[in-house]
Amino acid sequence: MGRAYAGILGSQACGITVARGLLAGAGVEGSLLAASAALFLFAALGYIAGQIAELIVRDSVQTQFQAAMADWQRQQSTQPKPTT
Repeated sequence: MGRAYAGILGSQACGITVARGLLAGAGVEGSLLAASAALFLFAALGYIAGQIAELIVRDSVQTQFQAAMADWQRQQSTQPKPTT
């Protein structure tokens, strides 16, 4: 998830910075330098945010799964065993 967020945020930051440079009439070199810096900065932030989000989701799913398994095991232990 971190790589996906990095790619999305980095490319958006780069595109917005280039568009801002075009609208402001800034020079090409300065605009591309700022866009490159924005790309790397926001890609790093996106990677960190994506890793944190993945950790939170994984922990939540694991907690729910463990609770469901504990309930299932509790139900299995209270049910009478069939006699053969």
